[in-house]
Amino acid sequence: MAAIQFRLLKQDGAARLGSLTTPHGLIETPIFMPVGTQATVKAMTPEELDAIGARIILANTYHLYIRPGHELIRRLGGLHRFMHWDRPILTDSGGFQVFSLNELRKISEEGVRFQSHLDGSYHTIRPEDAVAIQEALGSDIAMCFDECTPYPATHDYARRSMELTTRWARRCKDARRREDQALFGIVQGGMYRDLRERSAAELVEIGFDGYAVGGLSVGEEKEHMYGVMEWTAPLLPADQPRYVMGIGTPEDLVEAVWRGFDMFDCVMPTRNARNGMLFTSFGRLNIKGAAYAEDQGPVDPACGCYVCRNYSRAYLRHLYRSGEILASRLNTYHNLAYYLDLMAQIRAAIAEGRFDFFRREFYARRETQ
Repeated sequence: MAAIQFRLLKQDGAARLGSLTTPHGLIETPIFMPVGTQATVKAMTPEELDAIGARIILANTYHLYIRPGHELIRRLGGLHRFMHWDRPILTDSGGFQVFSLNELRKISEEGVRFQSHLDGSYHTIRPEDAVAIQEALGSDIAMCFDECTPYPATHDYARRSMELTTRWARRCKDARRREDQALFGIVQGGMYRDLRERSAAELVEIGFDGYAVGGLSVGEEKEHMYGVMEWTAPLLPADQPRYVMGIGTPEDLVEAVWRGFDMFDCVMPTRNARNGMLFTSFGRLNIKGAAYAEDQGPVDPACGCYVCRNYSRAYLRHLYRSGEILASRLNTYHNLAYYLDLMAQIRAAIAEGRFDFFRREFYARRETQ
């Protein structure tokens, strides 16, 4: 029996409504996964995440390998127990974090040798190691180790990078030992259609529990991002989950669902919250602005979250400008509540066969403000 089971419940155009059963519970898709890089979604307790509708979170292999160590987490009962989260967890393999180290890493056929961003110590992660670390963590869904192709990249570089990712994917599948943990392959190939098509075909031939599109949100223009998603979605199995890694504006999520994807993650709602940028049904709101100094209204009149029911823009601005920890707490709560509610609205629209109308209305609300 597979570690996860995906059911496609309804399709509205390319948009898909589904359910994903994992060892730690069922997830309705499309779904947004809050990012808990170091076994915590910054500023949020697990109980708060549950209250706003988070059903799966993402943690990161690289960061947990560096600190506190995957073997320690294994000894303490695995990631779910360690962080007091009994719902599903997806672990990113660490490929993107290693990519981000840039001058601190060296890529070879064997794997990646890099220096820790904490103390400069040298480490090597091979595809086999990435799988072993994720198995020690005990996530419900693990990701293959890949090379995240930078942007811009020549066709030749993107091809070699994609081919390496495919070879690593085979090694990841061969290395897996846990039957209760799903493994997703990652489609690479830069912004080149022929490479994306080849990558998808080769990964499907290897065979994984789900498929992700990587190498997006790395500086490319939106038209390139949306083009890659549009080319790639039809190439992936309809009866398995499709995941776009690291994309994050509300507009990106709507466009990805419209093109047939099911799962998403991004640090944007949490990181922007800590910088005073709030997401609303009418667009972004910079709570630092002087215009909100005496504004008694909620962040978003259309939002029913705890923050919008109880706190004014004036108070949130005061907290932020005063450097209070509560500013990060309340801003993050609102942003994640908005993202998760957006996904709930998207699921309802697909279920009712009106996603195209929902998409038009989504943009119309932004244009009238």
